[in-house]
Amino acid sequence: MKKQLVVVLLMLGTACVARAQVVVPDPKGTDRNVAANFSGAPAASATVLGACDTFTISAGVPCTEAPASAFGLGSTAPDPAPTPAPDPRFVYGGRDDYRWQLGIGVDWLRFRSSIFNASAVGVDSSVTYFTNEWFGIEGSVITGFAPEILEREHVKLLIYGAGPKLALRQKRWEPWIHAIVGGAHEQPQTTGNGRNSFAVELGGGADYRWNPRLSFRLEGNFVHTGFFSQTQNNFHLSGGFVFHF
Repeated sequence: MKKQLVVVLLMLGTACVARAQVVVPDPKGTDRNVAANFSGAPAASATVLGACDTFTISAGVPCTEAPASAFGLGSTAPDPAPTPAPDPRFVYGGRDDYRWQLGIGVDWLRFRSSIFNASAVGVDSSVTYFTNEWFGIEGSVITGFAPEILEREHVKLLIYGAGPKLALRQKRWEPWIHAIVGGAHEQPQTTGNGRNSFAVELGGGADYRWNPRLSFRLEGNFVHTGFFSQTQNNFHLSGGFVFHF
């Protein structure tokens, strides 16, 4: 009888121990896998810097800006093409050339009249201001000196004036024409005649551009004067330098 009672007690104790070892489920989920928080969908909201600036992305709200780079440095879109540099100023000729020209050279003036003839050598100078790429206003002074005539009197000629100048301003060659209206002065004094007269100079020439500031010039002109109550048709030839500024 005692043996049977002991056996029954052992069986009851074993059953109680086995029931105590049964795992009771956690209704609050306190033993869930923590890695599930990162393996599933993203969190409800996150602040993204560099993609939408400080815009807070809420669940279900799309971001229309470019995504942030892998290193968090902002947009990965390529930078726009750089703006090309402006063309350099074209100083050899054309619309951006220098407006002022100063011409200095040596000239030869063939003066012909009923009183005397002379071949005079002197200095030719001019100043031109261009209002645009082809039109300028020019002032000119021509001097000439010849040997003695009429009782040790030297021939001296001065022609001056101003007028328009038209030029085809190219990179190297600059052909041009001009019309100068002004006055003239001659010496020696002749009996019964004055030493001053009107003068008209028509002609042209060409400049060769050596560098942005310097050109070489060759020029030829027809010069009309009115000394001695007559008219004279003279010829003028010069060559020299032109300074641009």
